[in-house]
Amino acid sequence: MTRDTAAPAQSRAFVERRRARICGAVGRPVQAAGGDAALLPPQRLEFFRREAEELYWNELEWEELTDEEAISGGHLTELVFPGFLAFVEGLLVEVVPADATAPARPHPDAVESILDFLGDRYADTTGSLEAGADSQRLVWARAMTVRLIDLVLYRLYRLTPAEQEKVEAAG
Repeated sequence: MTRDTAAPAQSRAFVERRRARICGAVGRPVQAAGGDAALLPPQRLEFFRREAEELYWNELEWEELTDEEAISGGHLTELVFPGFLAFVEGLLVEVVPADATAPARPHPDAVESILDFLGDRYADTTGSLEAGADSQRLVWARAMTVRLIDLVLYRLYRLTPAEQEKVEAAG
């Protein structure tokens, strides 16, 4: 799908609105996990983003084929995208066991790139729906992408379950 030049800014703006909503609801300053980590070179960022995209598409397609996680009114996003969310967690590991052969190397910049992808997906599905696409699957994909953005932000900022509930309650 071809998008106009304003779409990337709109994608990023949507993610930033979700981020601001979460940060405002927790009632404390938030800092990204591994916020002081060295930045990855562009080719590594692109690699991690492509891996996340592949997980996203595979898990979304599996759910479309099976409807395993379908509930009344939608899908359980956490269960539709377990590999995707585990991948994000892996990019944010800050502590490894003492006998680990490699040190923890969190990559919050890779997670930000993944959030850019999710923002693009939200913009694409929204654009399709606004252009007249009539698909319940598209509506669900957009809703799951919004939820996935929140779940990734929860992990990025290491929100506790109580803080996540507070955000959910705030709407």
